[in-house]
Amino acid sequence: MPKRPAGFTLVELLATTSILAIVAGVALSPMSALLERHRASTAAFALVAHMQLARMAAVHRGRRTVLCPSSDGADCDAGTDWSPGWLLFVDHDGNRQVDANDDILRVDREPTSRHLRIVSNAGRQQLRYLPDGTSGGSNLTLSICSQRGEVLARVIVNNVGRPRSERPSTPLPCPR
Repeated sequence: MPKRPAGFTLVELLATTSILAIVAGVALSPMSALLERHRASTAAFALVAHMQLARMAAVHRGRRTVLCPSSDGADCDAGTDWSPGWLLFVDHDGNRQVDANDDILRVDREPTSRHLRIVSNAGRQQLRYLPDGTSGGSNLTLSICSQRGEVLARVIVNNVGRPRSERPSTPLPCPR
């Protein structure tokens, strides 16, 4: 009996490759949605951690601290977009802006994926902690949005100063 050569025929190889391509195409959409949700969760956890750091620094130092959006890492931005990054500093004179004598504690530039947008509510654009650990004023809500304009997660700080994160159960539009 003659030996048959080992290996695959061209037809077998093309059939296997086409089946793998179809399976990969079907799995790609759920995988990208899963990746997007994971990125949003990571951004929410990072924001909560920095808010807790700001609160702890205010209590420990006995001074006001401010966490604000910052695109350059040196000054607070006036808008509601936190996507480029944020800045944490001790606000010695209480003007909510970085001055020469203020201590910069943390700078995070481009802390999240470029696929996400982080926006604060219009009424409150930065977070200030008082020396007793409270955050006077109204609640601050940071929405973490997808490129499609849908809220994937939110970080909410109440006026007592406690940050919490949540994922909306129904699709919500991203605030402007």
